[in-house]
Amino acid sequence: MKLHVHERGAGDKVALLIHGGMADHRTWHAVEGRLVERGYHVVAPDLRGHGASDRGEYRPELLADDLAESLPAGADLAIGHSLGGLALALAVERLRPQRVVYSDPGFRLGALPPRALEFMRAMVDQATRETVQVSNPRWSAADAAAEVAGFALFDRRFLDSVARFDGDYLPESPTVPSLVQLADPSLTIDDPAAALLRERGFDLAVVPGAGHCIHRDDLEGFMGSMKAWL
Repeated sequence: MKLHVHERGAGDKVALLIHGGMADHRTWHAVEGRLVERGYHVVAPDLRGHGASDRGEYRPELLADDLAESLPAGADLAIGHSLGGLALALAVERLRPQRVVYSDPGFRLGALPPRALEFMRAMVDQATRETVQVSNPRWSAADAAAEVAGFALFDRRFLDSVARFDGDYLPESPTVPSLVQLADPSLTIDDPAAALLRERGFDLAVVPGAGHCIHRDDLEGFMGSMKAWL
């Protein structure tokens, strides 16, 4: 499936930004601005079932196929958050970016807390800018607005499919130099999984005090933890 793709910046370097579940490319607005300032041309898709992209069948392998079909290969940097990190990991051999950052990636969906999907459904259906801001006091007003806008376009059937995804997608090895950036604590990567990732050749960095959406909870910590990867 060809995805809707947002682009910004005229720099010589290319950065791919892959959003997480229930969001769309607008979740990256602040990160996008920082990367454009650093000379990047940003390419940020909406995953299938999200934003302005088409709906369809939902499996991580199909999300990965869409990325491979819709994004340029050989980018200087690729960043994937949560479910977007999982999709990126499944597409990385085809996309072959120079460097990858997996931000609190959905490699172990079986680690989600009980009733997490039920909570997500309620959140998507009931959220307003005000409730998002109250629940996430460290987010900017623009972050809250982007969250609600993403919820409005999100296909609720996607969450029904997530319940049927495999529980374990932990990669066996990094195809390219790869940083796994973790929240404190991570939503899907527990200590044993983190240890396995280190053993398998991934670099790891924890952003202290940040929740699952690290780039919105602590933009400075998000950018600082991957400074060497930029």
